[in-house]
Amino acid sequence: RWQKIFTISLWSKMAVFWNKMFLTIIVLLIVLFLDAVREVRKYSAVHVNEKAINVNTNAFDHIQMKLFRSQRNLYLSGFSLFLWLVLRRTVTLLTQLAKGMASHAALEMQVNDATEAAKKYMAENERLQEALSEKESSKKKEPAGAADEKLKKEVEHLKAELQKTSNAFHKANDEVTAVKKQSEGLKREYDNLMKEYERLQ
Repeated sequence: RWQKIFTISLWSKMAVFWNKMFLTIIVLLIVLFLDAVREVRKYSAVHVNEKAINVNTNAFDHIQMKLFRSQRNLYLSGFSLFLWLVLRRTVTLLTQLAKGMASHAALEMQVNDATEAAKKYMAENERLQEALSEKESSKKKEPAGAADEKLKKEVEHLKAELQKTSNAFHKANDEVTAVKKQSEGLKREYDNLMKEYERLQ
């Protein structure tokens, strides 16, 4: 609400004038304060001298009245100067606070936008990673199928080799049995020949 009030164009036009007026009032209050200090010192000295001399009562009352007025002016000008400087500082701090709040709100909006953008980028990154992992898994599956085909061919080749080896083993086994039979026949013939030789001897 105050920001809307102070953003009226009238204040910006009056700002230069009021700054000059503010400084003029401060200078005027400083002059009044110094004049009041001079008057107090002057009438304080006269008051002491008149009291010491014990002159006319009316003159003494007049001096006291002047001293009272000068002290009153001193207090008023000093307190007004102090409050005017406090007011100046308060206005400056309020202006800085308003600017800080505005910049804070702008930064908060930027941070919110940045977090939303970061969330969006993270979601996109996750989607891209999922797509990439799916692509890699499909690539892995394709070589796995090729490897399966290779293994099947190797198994078939090994089965054929095993069949050949088993056939050769059976053939060799048959040949061994035939050789055994031949050796047994030869052994019998050798025994018969040895018997015939013994009988001939």
